[in-house]
Amino acid sequence: MVKATKPKKIDRIDRNILTILQQEGRISYTELAERVGLSTTPCMERVKRLERDGIITGYRATVDPEMLNYNLLVFVEIALSYQSPDAFERFSRAVRTLPYILECHLVSGDADYLLKARLHDMSQYRELLGDMLLTLPGVKNSKSYIVMEEIKEQSALPVEISS
Repeated sequence: MVKATKPKKIDRIDRNILTILQQEGRISYTELAERVGLSTTPCMERVKRLERDGIITGYRATVDPEMLNYNLLVFVEIALSYQSPDAFERFSRAVRTLPYILECHLVSGDADYLLKARLHDMSQYRELLGDMLLTLPGVKNSKSYIVMEEIKEQSALPVEISS
């Protein structure tokens, strides 16, 4: 999603707060304040401002996929039969309804979209591909990449601590 507004200016303390919250989203305000060198109230005010300004967009639990038997990670390139704003919108709207698709990105290159999916097994992937993905509006073809080993996966952004 593209943001229309320019990000607000953040300082070293804000960057420290962001770094810590990305790793420990359930940290208490008291502990967070101590680690960034503030008292609790100013620290809470900074966090609330970062949330209000849209820099912090939410909090979530990180779940181990294998513990829920999601052992198959797949990336899928999707090419549409034609490219137009309407075709992109129809595909985007339809793919948002699919439960196993974790990410969907409009990309440049030979494909139009890159999808990331987590599934239980190959038969579930076959069902997702044949019964769902290839029947989405405008899909011409697909190319799949089955992950054999995950080397690195993280969602925390590097927050440069300069200024």
